[in-house]
Amino acid sequence: MSVAEARQRFGGCYVTVPTPFRDGDLSVDLPALRRHVEYLIEGGIVRGNGMLLSGGAAGDFSTMTLEERIQVAETVVDTAAGRVSVAMGAQTTSTMELIRLAKAAEAAGVDLIQVSPPFYFAHTSDDFYEYVAAAAGASSVGIIIYNTFWTSVDVSAELLNRFADIENVVCVKWSCPDMGNMEFEQAISRFSDRFMIIDNQMRFVVSHMLGAGGIEVHPCNFMPEWGVRLWRLLEEQRYLEAQHELVRVGMPFMELWQEIERWTSGDGYLDKLCMELVGLGSSRCRPPTRDIRPLYRAKAAAMLEQMGVLSGALTSETPGG
Repeated sequence: MSVAEARQRFGGCYVTVPTPFRDGDLSVDLPALRRHVEYLIEGGIVRGNGMLLSGGAAGDFSTMTLEERIQVAETVVDTAAGRVSVAMGAQTTSTMELIRLAKAAEAAGVDLIQVSPPFYFAHTSDDFYEYVAAAAGASSVGIIIYNTFWTSVDVSAELLNRFADIENVVCVKWSCPDMGNMEFEQAISRFSDRFMIIDNQMRFVVSHMLGAGGIEVHPCNFMPEWGVRLWRLLEEQRYLEAQHELVRVGMPFMELWQEIERWTSGDGYLDKLCMELVGLGSSRCRPPTRDIRPLYRAKAAAMLEQMGVLSGALTSETPGG
């Protein structure tokens, strides 16, 4: 698949869909998941300007069984019904489990699986290459290489060159701190003609200028129209306006996220709290991530009011606010 074709099918807002759980036993709430997928699509996240990621980090993959992860992906694909492309988080510590996830994704009609270096052990680049090659050999589903700082190995330019020879590898998603030497920018400049690059660095303006085709936008979960507008600004090269939107919405969201990280750890918890505050079905994350809602409800409501998502009246009426 060419990069132009990938951008047409998968480009735009890469939305990490939180997995809702039922209060009490924290079982997966599939009806709530269906409602949220419909909300995102109705908000404008459709094929051509966005893609949904099921069972990623914000989807609590690390606390779900393999069967739950597959069921969540099947539910998202079934609800999307071809209106938007769907990726499936396939992070795992086991090559055998990765192969099973790849086969299940293909059977479910998932477009792409997101694969990061296996965690826990300090695996090597050769380990990761063979891990991805095993998934590619077992299934024809497309693969997103996720270069992220909380796993075992950085994805180097040399390794990306090797991945370029694997036909299934379609996208590269990037979320790694650098030393100020523009490593991310170098990667985009060098590989944007081979892979569709997904920016998970919040450097959306410069990455788009250099050829990135996707942006990971957590606020889409509670304001999808904003993400659609941001992507349109980027595509129209209205970069100053796009940067102002990032400062207005992205920066306060990430600042509050950073504060919460000092109290608990995980992913998706702030998305879920904001979803709840704007009236969407939501839930806490599964433990060991603690329930942030009692402690951070008021701060999140104030942030949403500042963004213009909540009115002052709504904020004052929010339980616990």
